[in-house]
Amino acid sequence: MLANSRRKFLTWSGLALAGLILVSLAANDSRSRSAREVRPLAAGKIVIVQARDLPSAAAAVRAAGGKLVHELGIINAVGAELTPAQLERLRAFPGVTRIYENRSVEVASETLDTVYPTMVGADLLHARGIDGFGVTVAVLDTGFEEIEDNFRALAQYDVIRARQEPGYYKPLDDYTYDIHDRSGHGTHVSSLIVSTARTDSGKFNGVAPKARLVSVKAFSQDGSGLYVDVIKGIDWIVTNKIRFNIRVLNLSFSAPARSHYWDDPLNQAVMRAWAAGIVVVASAGNRGPNAMTIGAPGNVPYVITVGAGTDNYTPNNRLDDRVASFSSAGPTVEGFVKPELIAPGGHILGMIEEDARLAREHPSFRRGDDYFTMSGTSQAAGVVSGVVALMLQAQPALTPDDVKCRLTASARPSVKPDGTLAYSVFQQGAGLVNAYDAVFGSAGGCANRGLDVARDLAGLAHYGGPADRDAAGVYYVRNMTGYQWNGAYSRSGGYPWSDGYPWSDGYPWSDGYPWSDGYPWSDGYPWSAGYPWSAGLGATMSINTWVPQE
Repeated sequence: MLANSRRKFLTWSGLALAGLILVSLAANDSRSRSAREVRPLAAGKIVIVQARDLPSAAAAVRAAGGKLVHELGIINAVGAELTPAQLERLRAFPGVTRIYENRSVEVASETLDTVYPTMVGADLLHARGIDGFGVTVAVLDTGFEEIEDNFRALAQYDVIRARQEPGYYKPLDDYTYDIHDRSGHGTHVSSLIVSTARTDSGKFNGVAPKARLVSVKAFSQDGSGLYVDVIKGIDWIVTNKIRFNIRVLNLSFSAPARSHYWDDPLNQAVMRAWAAGIVVVASAGNRGPNAMTIGAPGNVPYVITVGAGTDNYTPNNRLDDRVASFSSAGPTVEGFVKPELIAPGGHILGMIEEDARLAREHPSFRRGDDYFTMSGTSQAAGVVSGVVALMLQAQPALTPDDVKCRLTASARPSVKPDGTLAYSVFQQGAGLVNAYDAVFGSAGGCANRGLDVARDLAGLAHYGGPADRDAAGVYYVRNMTGYQWNGAYSRSGGYPWSDGYPWSDGYPWSDGYPWSDGYPWSDGYPWSAGYPWSAGLGATMSINTWVPQE
């Protein structure tokens, strides 16, 4: 898009001003960032510096070496021109309460404030300097479109074009090609993870705003993709893991299971990424709320599979939050409890190009030029990928199994007043992701116990999970009480997300044992006699389907 078509909408509602107006970069309430944490400004920029009174503001600017432009006594502030170095010195003055930057806009609109970082506790980590710095997240999706300067890709790779034009990439290429996202899905998911845009209160809109992004395009404008392209994309990510320090892989797509998890070539690629030390976060799928609707690659027992929750459009009231009805539920065919976690996935506000397919097909969900509301487990997976980046910044030595363990051990299940689960473990897993406790948690050894990914990949062993189904059709977890589900979906909205359910401190979600054919449902699938993968990898899959904005 041409630069002059970009329009940044203000976060003040009720104003309609043309020309230069001021956008707050920091707030001075009990939970805001200090003035020293606002974004750097370019040299020669005129800013407004606010303090407890006009003399204090002027004195701070003079001490920093800046030039006074206006006295703005009506708001206890001054207009000042400062270089980046002078701005850094100005931030050190405790009397400076707020700094505002001039921006040109066409019209003002409502506050563009994402709530999911606060819902999962990521904003508390941002205030402590834990923002994903130094960690690279790879997003394999429909591509990436840079929007303003709010998030950039460290590298991009277009699998489809590389297949169609073998000479497109050079041997020593730095992979900084401008690869467009005509769908919008990949850009939206990426923005949830790494957007550096701030709300009017100074909070980040992204979960891991300082993490780096590697965007791999394997899906077309209509959201469809070939297995061969998706697998190649994972191959490229694993090959370039060290080069770009890729620690997290986000997979916001799914396909119906066509075989046991170990026979699916896509799943084999995902397992190799996990074995290579990359934390893989996969969406559960949008085919809920029925049981056994987890798609591939979310059915891989090793990875972190994420379902979606919604705040019911009341972000300040946590008592009516619930699991979204579209969120796919477990168990898997092999008896594993999925998803492992729930994350915000209802009416999620992210960035998207105004001429992207999703924006054109669903214009009523556009907010301004650059923002768009979308629901799905794709968005929930993006939120968790951001949380993982925060964990790895704080503790870089964590292995993928360590990350999974701490995420499940710190999650908050939805419980009824009597302490029983409001949703089955097959619907909510361990519960709502809790970024703060996951970062500072110490749980260990509680994920993927009894599983060996190397033996699995070598074909020496395959595994089943702890789930089963009784004669009445009720799913349950073996040797556990209180973990039963008849497959019904509850729209309960009056239950809290608790910190105290017994299994939240290390329940063995993926306790594996050698596979047997003892599951009563395993013979009821059309592929039970084997899916003909030998016919080629032209099978298609897609990003998760559009769902209502719960």
